[in-house]
Amino acid sequence: MLMVHGRGATAMSMFELADVLAQPDMAYLAPEAAGRTWYPQSFLAPIENNEPGLSSGLQAIADGLDHLAAAGFPSEYVALLGFSQGACLALEFAARNARRYGAVIALSGGLIGPEGTSRTYAGSLEGTPVFLGCSDTDMHIPLARVRESAEALKRLDASVDTRIYPGMGHTINDDEVKAVRGLLATLQTRGETT
Repeated sequence: MLMVHGRGATAMSMFELADVLAQPDMAYLAPEAAGRTWYPQSFLAPIENNEPGLSSGLQAIADGLDHLAAAGFPSEYVALLGFSQGACLALEFAARNARRYGAVIALSGGLIGPEGTSRTYAGSLEGTPVFLGCSDTDMHIPLARVRESAEALKRLDASVDTRIYPGMGHTINDDEVKAVRGLLATLQTRGETT
């Protein structure tokens, strides 16, 4: 699993989440952003306002996937997971680099760019399971962006599970943890049968 932290967090915080997910047979990789932020402004800002950070963050995911592939874990056996800013970055990477992934998991996130950004991407996610979990009252992630992201990923042939939690705020809940554990268990089973 490649885990992408949120703004102000660290790679270590993602390893703490890995402990909660309780998948001891999984390998985890978590890059860390310089200055604890992948890009400087809101994910809703004009894309050029978040450069060069955005491109650097996307490259960190690409480098992580390359590292995992070299270690014998091709993308179809790798789950991309992000929280908050990391969820936005993971979703944007998957959409821009559509192919089969083990899973794409966005906890409180959406695709990057201002309202009206084109959501036409090339390629196919080839049935990749995508989990989008977010509150309907998240102060950072508008509900409309979560729904727009889900539709864009469905157009890329992803199998999308969107869960909206009333009044939850900007955090992770037990239902999300349970859903992610289920995805990871399925991914591990697939890996054992090949």
